[in-house]
Amino acid sequence: MASLNHPGNLKYSKTDEWVRVEGDEAIIGITDYAQDQLGDIVYVELPWESGQEIAFEEKFGDIESVKATSELVSPLSGNVVSANEDLKENPEYINDYPYDKGWMLRIKFSDASQLDALLDVDQYLEYVQGR
Repeated sequence: MASLNHPGNLKYSKTDEWVRVEGDEAIIGITDYAQDQLGDIVYVELPWESGQEIAFEEKFGDIESVKATSELVSPLSGNVVSANEDLKENPEYINDYPYDKGWMLRIKFSDASQLDALLDVDQYLEYVQGR
């Protein structure tokens, strides 16, 4: 796991999503650890339409790799501002660039207190090492 990247400026969930807060919006993706565990990603299903509501700790999409299909679980409640349309044609961006080109959703979050349930990078690394 030493070669995996987990930026210190993000928050992390125990379901392996990351969150970057920008004002009252959050960008969400999956961690380098998660994409590494999944293997080559071939398809992602997201709430593509803006305005859709996603709920804290509930499924918001699916991600399919050559190994398995997994649910994506929302680390925050809110309304979708935009989804990363590039992932429709290039789902491999999640493998190659999980924190930039591989982002999934931008949401306007509705409950900032939910950020307190997320882990910082040190807590997340300790969590994944214990798995």
